[in-house]
Amino acid sequence: MSHFKKILVIDKMHPSINDVLEAIGYDCDYQPDITRAEIILKLSAYTGMIVRSKTFIDEALLLNADKLKFVCRAGAGIDNVDMEVLSRKNILLLNAPEGNRDALGEHTLGMLLMLMNKLNLADHEVRNLIWDRESNRGHEIKGKTVGIYGFGFMGSAVAEKLQGFDCELIAYDKYKTNYAPQYVTEVELETFQKKAQIVSLHIPLTWETQSLFDYAYLSKFKRIQYVLNMARGEILPLIDLYRLLIEGKIKGAALDVLENEKFKTFLVEEHKIYQALFGLKQVVFSPHVAGWTDESYERINIILAKKISQANF
Repeated sequence: MSHFKKILVIDKMHPSINDVLEAIGYDCDYQPDITRAEIILKLSAYTGMIVRSKTFIDEALLLNADKLKFVCRAGAGIDNVDMEVLSRKNILLLNAPEGNRDALGEHTLGMLLMLMNKLNLADHEVRNLIWDRESNRGHEIKGKTVGIYGFGFMGSAVAEKLQGFDCELIAYDKYKTNYAPQYVTEVELETFQKKAQIVSLHIPLTWETQSLFDYAYLSKFKRIQYVLNMARGEILPLIDLYRLLIEGKIKGAALDVLENEKFKTFLVEEHKIYQALFGLKQVVFSPHVAGWTDESYERINIILAKKISQANF
């Protein structure tokens, strides 16, 4: 097959990326260290581009992208892409939520088990020669009502992983109907807020969801005990979460994402709230790695290549 179409890869990808793109007839120009200025200068030569979160895909970046037919987002979230600009320029966006849904589902379950069984605390104490069984008594998922807020690829994966825990699974999705499998009960928002004890967030970051889960909104959840955010940090204001935790209205939280994940850029007030949260034993953290496994890293390449091939540019 003649390789005449070129794809610019501007972020780190699994080493298989060159082979999978060549197999569908594309030359892969792998430049994970390329700067934004260099992308703008070079983009006129490419049919496609693959990005993770390196830079915002906006009009300025696409200034010289006369031949560009598609942009691939290596993952699920597309909040770093200006969809209006892509639509106007007739550039197709391809993403790969199928690639990391299982990894995210397992990670969410792992964080929930750690949170409810105080595993992070127990591990720390034993390593420091503290054998305190009573204060490390945990809680079971069994019998709890787990609410999945947003039932796309990620939310549905979490529900799948929870099937074996003998808990009640409910789901709310503002933009879907008749989406839930038989082991999940599809409910309206009012019912969701009334019943959910464990709330797992799986919605994209948009103008609607920015700071949606603030103090007032979370206070409408009548039985909430735990909240998990594996989506985007900006949907859950941490100062509000801290207040709810301190007041005892929420027992604990698991956070894979934060409002500001660049610690070196913290303002004074940001530093204060983050340090306060880091000091709470009932909160567990991970560095935006839900969905980030060796398996998903490679699988995303395969899925993107398949979608590029099917688009038939």
